[in-house]
Amino acid sequence: MIDAGRLWQRLMALAEIGDTGDGGVNRQALTEGEIAAWRLLIGWAEAAGMRAATDDVGNLFLTRPGSDGSLPPLLLGSHVDTQPTGGKFDGAFGVLAALEATMVLPEPTRDVTVVAWMNEEGSRFAPGMMGSEVFAGVRGLAEVRAARDAAGVSVGAALDALHGAFPTLPRLPLGFAAHAYLEPHIEQGPLLEQAGAVIGVVSGIQGKITWEMVVQGEEGHAGTLDLALRKDALARFAAMAHAMHQAAAAEDAALKFTIGQVNLVPNAPSVVPGRVVFRIDLRHPENAVLESFARRLETLAREHAAPCTVAIRRMVEAPSNGFDAGLQARIAAAANAIGAAAMPILSAAGHDARHMASRCPSAMIFIPCRGGVSHSPLEWAEPAHVAAGAEVLARVAAALAA
Repeated sequence: MIDAGRLWQRLMALAEIGDTGDGGVNRQALTEGEIAAWRLLIGWAEAAGMRAATDDVGNLFLTRPGSDGSLPPLLLGSHVDTQPTGGKFDGAFGVLAALEATMVLPEPTRDVTVVAWMNEEGSRFAPGMMGSEVFAGVRGLAEVRAARDAAGVSVGAALDALHGAFPTLPRLPLGFAAHAYLEPHIEQGPLLEQAGAVIGVVSGIQGKITWEMVVQGEEGHAGTLDLALRKDALARFAAMAHAMHQAAAAEDAALKFTIGQVNLVPNAPSVVPGRVVFRIDLRHPENAVLESFARRLETLAREHAAPCTVAIRRMVEAPSNGFDAGLQARIAAAANAIGAAAMPILSAAGHDARHMASRCPSAMIFIPCRGGVSHSPLEWAEPAHVAAGAEVLARVAAALAA
């Protein structure tokens, strides 16, 4: 059904927006790069007779009208924002596979809408998945608009700039009803490649909790302040981090614990650090284990804070979720129909489909990525696998849209 050559060409054309020169892509949320990506996507969609729209949180919707506009639409898609050192396929494959599948469908009964969610990655604005969270009612629009990037620019200001670049785009209501949601994506792990499988039938997404913790001490002169009198925020952070890593290593082997961002104030060589702000990412497939260890981390932070203080704020609490069994069966059957080896797989990474699963029947289709590498210029998916993922999506979508 799909045109594999057209899909691949569009993937490569989209990758030119934000090209870093080393095979990577830097196209972060609500930047001029994402605005340019929207223009490209809208142009392709409108040339195929589809209509474009957005909503108040900056999600992009590209709709092929069905014969019965009273029915809830079928949603297909992913995201087009990247990490600062991202690759060509993460997110972009899902949006372009959805666009290709929608274009080649037999005449649908219900509308079929391709969606590109706002700020899935969370690299410029934290936390990620803002567009799907607001759409699904997980987070409020006012809260999201208040978030700021490292330069102090608010999401609200960046959203206004995005909408200003497309002043004639209609605004759809937040959280409109959907018949079902399908999200194609690269695996971002090595399991499909290791098994020789082409299609991953995603059973669900493991749970995730993220924190921002602030260790507050007092600045002092490095040459005059005795060690015994210091309230050294970096020393206390180091103690916390060591204890947390030791505890994680002794916990369940499926636990994923990361301290991925640390900011030191004033970050001067001759000043005792007065403040450390750091962020933690914790993941596990079982919600009980996730929450139990989350409380352990918070206890360790408090135990190692003195003589400083620590403020603890949970930024994201996303429990593990499962995907619709009927949709999983359809995906497996479509893979079998085209002769693509398929296997069930749990997603270790988070995706917008997590939030859509509470709104309507939802599922994900994975394809392999070379070496399991993602969020890197080395990220790569084989053209044949890209085509197979899009073909499976098209076959499932054709049945759901009829």
